Amino acid sequence: MPSTNLVLIRRRLLGWYENNRRDLPWRRTSDPYAIWISETMLQQTQVKTVLPYYQTFLKAFPTITELDRAPLQHVLRVWSGLGYYRRAENLKKSASELMRRHGGTMPRDYESLRALPGIGDYTAGAILSIAFQKAYPAVDSNARRVLGRLFNMAGAKQLRTAAEELISKSNPGDMNQAIMELGATICLPAEPLCLLCPLAAHCRVHSGSEASKKPASRKTLKLTNVTWPLAIIRRGEKILLRRRANRGLLAGMWELPGGEKPGNDGTLITLRRHLQEIGPLSVVPLGIGEIRHSITYRRIRAPIFLFDLTGTDTIELPASNWRWVAPAALNRYPASSMTLKAARVLASYEKSAC
Repeated sequence: MPSTNLVLIRRRLLGWYENNRRDLPWRRTSDPYAIWISETMLQQTQVKTVLPYYQTFLKAFPTITELDRAPLQHVLRVWSGLGYYRRAENLKKSASELMRRHGGTMPRDYESLRALPGIGDYTAGAILSIAFQKAYPAVDSNARRVLGRLFNMAGAKQLRTAAEELISKSNPGDMNQAIMELGATICLPAEPLCLLCPLAAHCRVHSGSEASKKPASRKTLKLTNVTWPLAIIRRGEKILLRRRANRGLLAGMWELPGGEKPGNDGTLITLRRHLQEIGPLSVVPLGIGEIRHSITYRRIRAPIFLFDLTGTDTIELPASNWRWVAPAALNRYPASSMTLKAARVLASYEKSAC
């Protein structure tokens, strides 16, 4: 760590945070369970997306005990639309561990937190500092950027050491949140707002007195363009859903039948392959629109086809993983985001057809 007036940096950063922090619901509590939920939701997800889910999740599962008792499908249903469903599965697994090993309370030590499914260095540090006021750093991407510019360093170990030395012993929770808030609102990746930064006078990169040391660039995830046709099979006022396998992509989620189109196969050929389990459909499908979506490395274009069954068309569902559901009842199921988007396309199509 370069010789710097850390006391003054802490004072200026905490003063700025007190006057400029965003009013977010998880900042109004010191409940370690609520903080754990918020930090898990915020992984790879923007604040504006998390806000409604956070309130809904805590209402459905207000305690670790309630989360542990809830069926996984219920947890996934409440999480539905937030994406990265492994996070919800890890919350459920961790709740079981907390009940079994810790009496239904969040542990106050780093090792016990890190042993829980889905809790890494950052989340453990956030819980310990914000909920328990323990002097542990919480270094997310925003904090790495702030610290890297402030002290002109790039290595992960250097940044971790800088965060440990900078953390306030008397107010570590606010200090961690202040660093992250500065990165999220002022010390932006492409165009930092240096004139508004409370630490500009201390920032080695801003001063230009040294050659900037930039962190080694991470490998860019190569996105693959994918066509993923979806079938809306409608009988009366209900549509047909299927439940995915309990392993793999979107494990256990309910969805409209369909899937990734391989190679040079035709779109409808791919779709009918996914419908083989329920037998051949005589009705001619109607294209009613398409949606765009992303899952992991896939950039998806999903054309939507409506199969409107007549009174004489019958389907014998082969297993319990297929179910007729009214579109208005989709919120009762852990439905995939693509399915929810496609349901909105159907509603728009019906409205325009009136």
